[in-house]
Amino acid sequence: MLPRSLTATIASATALLTSHAFAAAPRPVVVELFTSQGCSSCPPADRFLSELSDSRTDVLPLAFHVTYWNQLGWKDPFSFDGADARQARYAQRFRDFEYTPEMVIDGKAEVVGSNRTAASAAIDHAKSAGVTAATVSATRVDGGVSVSIGPGTGRAHVLLVGYDARHVTAIGRGENTGHTLTESNVVRSIVAIGQWSGTALMLRADAVAGEHQVVLLEDNDGAIVGAARVVDTSEAPAR
Repeated sequence: MLPRSLTATIASATALLTSHAFAAAPRPVVVELFTSQGCSSCPPADRFLSELSDSRTDVLPLAFHVTYWNQLGWKDPFSFDGADARQARYAQRFRDFEYTPEMVIDGKAEVVGSNRTAASAAIDHAKSAGVTAATVSATRVDGGVSVSIGPGTGRAHVLLVGYDARHVTAIGRGENTGHTLTESNVVRSIVAIGQWSGTALMLRADAVAGEHQVVLLEDNDGAIVGAARVVDTSEAPAR
């Protein structure tokens, strides 16, 4: 048996190393695509988002389906008012109007979602210059979500976002009539679950609609300053 003092030293060193390893892990760049199944310009952006989901773990792609195309022949089954409200807040910062396909990167920059060159450049810039106010981790626990946020500087809204990994939809009317669309990381819900003010914080929230869930830290100006996928130990990691 090791002496108590040595055991304590080893435990402290292990905790320190674990803490440093956790803090050093880069957070994913959050890419939000505002899209609609009723928009003929959106499928190329949807395909690009799917490629990001399939190939890059350093990017967290989320597809928000808006409702304002629904009156033009096809009602997008994944559209919801929360997507409209989120895009409207971004519109106040960027262009003063909403459009599809719009891609917002880390809440700080926006590009046309089908412009792969501009989007890739914005993602690379966010990856090199992005701010992480605090480390975030989250797990599914007993039907809910347990969230741990470390200490840091600043304040942020804590958001829980639920999404489905993939949907395939045959379009019967509207601008995409006759096409079958494959869409990834389709957001089904977004809920504010708390406020972080710089000190370490533990939160417990009910699970929201969606196969997978992520936690975002959003600054008052809309910038994303923290992000983590919710880990479900019973499943393979979600992209």
